[in-house]
Amino acid sequence: MKVVPVPMREDNYAYLLIDNKTSKAAAVDPYTVSKVKAAADQLGVQIVAAITTHHHFDHSGGNQDFAKAFPGAPIYGGSSQVPALTEHVKDESEFMIGENIHVKCLATPCHTKDSVCYYATDRSSPDEPGSVFTGDTLFTAGCGRFFEGTGEEMHRALSYLATLPDATVTYAGHEYTASNLKFALSVDSQNQGLKRLQSIVETDRVTTGLTTIRDEKEWNPFMRLQTVPIKNATGYGTGTPDGDIMDKLRTLKNNFKG
Repeated sequence: MKVVPVPMREDNYAYLLIDNKTSKAAAVDPYTVSKVKAAADQLGVQIVAAITTHHHFDHSGGNQDFAKAFPGAPIYGGSSQVPALTEHVKDESEFMIGENIHVKCLATPCHTKDSVCYYATDRSSPDEPGSVFTGDTLFTAGCGRFFEGTGEEMHRALSYLATLPDATVTYAGHEYTASNLKFALSVDSQNQGLKRLQSIVETDRVTTGLTTIRDEKEWNPFMRLQTVPIKNATGYGTGTPDGDIMDKLRTLKNNFKG
């Protein structure tokens, strides 16, 4: 399995999810289809499907062009709001890319009600870590805004992603790592993991695909709600529901000017 990020717009990512054995690939959130196709042509792989993380235009806006460019290729997504949808997936839906890439769908409603994360593993290389495409649910050291959900729903979504194997490589929908790092340091300044993340930010313009679920559990403030630093930052004490802490933490992030 190979994953190739394809930068889109100002800070979006599309991806090619490639079955190395068959040289077949899925395009994840292919907003600018010409860029994704050019990347596939350069790599010598055939695009056979599109995967949509949620219906927001900056992720699904290329689907109709995709349908024209790749007639008959399935377009996966979580609701009828996804343009050109042909395959409606739900929590625990499964499908294959090529002969070897197994994809399992994880419904993570909050940013949008149809947000779906896609966990991919290579059946021809069972010892290889899986990859998860998180759209605007999980970012490196951050999470998406709660446009269609609540703090409790985002807590459930991130807790669900935390059940994936620790070595799972994360691929988010945007390059927000530098700004997320600044906020994380403002609420959890002594977190040693954030020092490692700072090194990544300083040396890599493209940070997607360089970190794991294990890393997120160590340094992402939105996955550390019951720790002392996050409780202190939000002003909550013992016994406060996770959803309330999440709501307050998201408000702090929304207003952060660092």
